[in-house]
Amino acid sequence: MQSNNPVFRNSDEFNGRTNAHGNQVYGGSGTSYPGYGQSDPSTWSVGTPGTPGDTRASTGPMTIDSVVQKTAIALFVVVVFAFATWVMTPALTENGILSDQALGQLYGAMTIGGLGAFALSMVNSFKRVISPALVLAFCALEGVALGAFSKFFDYQYGGGIIIEAVVGTFAAFAGTLAAYRFFDIQVSSKFRMGVVAAMFGMIGLAFLQGIIAVFGGGLGVLGLGFAGLLFSVAGLVLGVFMLVLDFDFVENGVRAGLPERESWRAAFGLTVSLVWIYTNLLRILAIMRR
Repeated sequence: MQSNNPVFRNSDEFNGRTNAHGNQVYGGSGTSYPGYGQSDPSTWSVGTPGTPGDTRASTGPMTIDSVVQKTAIALFVVVVFAFATWVMTPALTENGILSDQALGQLYGAMTIGGLGAFALSMVNSFKRVISPALVLAFCALEGVALGAFSKFFDYQYGGGIIIEAVVGTFAAFAGTLAAYRFFDIQVSSKFRMGVVAAMFGMIGLAFLQGIIAVFGGGLGVLGLGFAGLLFSVAGLVLGVFMLVLDFDFVENGVRAGLPERESWRAAFGLTVSLVWIYTNLLRILAIMRR
């Protein structure tokens, strides 16, 4: 069960390199073969309590409940830091006049949070053993960037645009989950590869837009014109496909009895997908209001 999603493909358990108890397995059938100290039952040992070792079996398998709990914690951290950034950054207007200093601080928070979150997302995506601390650090930085991003759009367009984007994001989540369950969507390797390639393609295009903008040019994909609308709609559709990959990982992971710590990997993937959908939906709403 090899995944092409970088968030999940480095999970030894998900890709059949070890089973739920940490034993190595053959890639073809998932059948375990004995490792050191396991070929003769007389040599087996329960270990000494408190000594370092593999504790994956003792923590239990990943379950739907554990994924829900970890995802709730991750989203809570995002929301707390987004709210703190919104409150702690100064108002963008003073006596009805736009403050360049306040706008600069907002852009600073957006840039620092965004770049930091992107760096940690790469670390978490390619890390073989998922780290809850790094996942939560990513959520904190993502929250800073999201809080600044949302405050700017609220200033520009107002009228409850943030609430509409939040409601739309969770509606997309619920609709995708319902479609995945009721229509029994099967995720193929080609679908995974296509979604991941499209995701990195859009990220690369956004970075290219940023580089060109430094020299006074632009592709328009991050603007609020027609090109920006097409880019955001494509991003929204891609976000839904990313959720499908997340659901597939959770379903197969629970079925395979992955260790409970893999719930953090699932929580990370779901958080990335929901933030991706939110930002693109917010941009679509802003363009429509223009």
